[in-house]
Amino acid sequence: MRPFEYERAEDPAGALATIARPGTAFLAGGTNLVDLMKLGVATPDRLVDLGDLPYDEIEVPAEGGLRIGALVSNSDLATHDEVRSRYPAVAQAVLAGASGQLRNRATVGGNLLQRTRCRYFQDVTKACNKRAPGTGCDARDGEHHDLAILGASPQCIATNPSDLAVALSVMDASVHYLGPHGPAAVSVHDLFRRPGDRPDRDTNLPPGSLITGVVLPECPLAAGSRYRKVRDRASFAFAAGSIAAALDVRDGLVHDVRIAWGAVAHLPWRTWALERALRGAPARAESYARAAEAELAAAKPLRDNGYKIPLLRNLTVELLEAMTP
Repeated sequence: MRPFEYERAEDPAGALATIARPGTAFLAGGTNLVDLMKLGVATPDRLVDLGDLPYDEIEVPAEGGLRIGALVSNSDLATHDEVRSRYPAVAQAVLAGASGQLRNRATVGGNLLQRTRCRYFQDVTKACNKRAPGTGCDARDGEHHDLAILGASPQCIATNPSDLAVALSVMDASVHYLGPHGPAAVSVHDLFRRPGDRPDRDTNLPPGSLITGVVLPECPLAAGSRYRKVRDRASFAFAAGSIAAALDVRDGLVHDVRIAWGAVAHLPWRTWALERALRGAPARAESYARAAEAELAAAKPLRDNGYKIPLLRNLTVELLEAMTP
């Protein structure tokens, strides 16, 4: 690992002033950044530790919903009573990711900003447009069984690794940040980018921004939400496919539904076509399968990841059947 400077931010204004200096990176839990530094993928000249900033609380605003500080640990998020009772898919998604030790260190803001686990991104000897724009994408003809089937581009087929982001997509959460022009917020749906011709850019945040928290809106539908993850081994593994879902069935018909898929795209994939197809449809397996197939019609699998199409269809049907009263 190359030498770097280290300093602690005393307040948000100081953090923003420091990040404006070239070669500077924010450090929260460090569970992703430090690994990338060891691999030579990230090479900051200076780390700014955010641990003293006032963003480590979960609050219940008077208007409802939840306000989650960016420095709340994944462990504290997953075990918080309000999260578990009102937004259970969020707690389940966090518990499905990493080990207990990593969850104790990892933060909400860092979880959303973690980089892809594509092996070509992590190997500096390989061509990767996300790590080194213009070099190519060795993954397309290489080992890509766990990479994207939706929303990819010829430049990049990496997937977003965050379980939490998938659940937040179903909750229509907003991400709050301090940017060059002051405080602002963006829907979680607009936070992440498709790769297009700029796969090196993961999010739409202005350069030098500091995530301060996540707001979950009041959502009665979320109380029955669930998260399910399929992976190559039983624990401590990134998803081959995952789903967060909230379902409201009345008189045998789907009154409302929200679904997001993980491990299939550059971002958590909110299934807008699936949801439109299901609202008003009979709440049974056949309807769930047809709706999933309508969403998956846009999939463009490569040689070794076409299995994700039946995987996501079957995962959707199985979870929605389990949630159907």
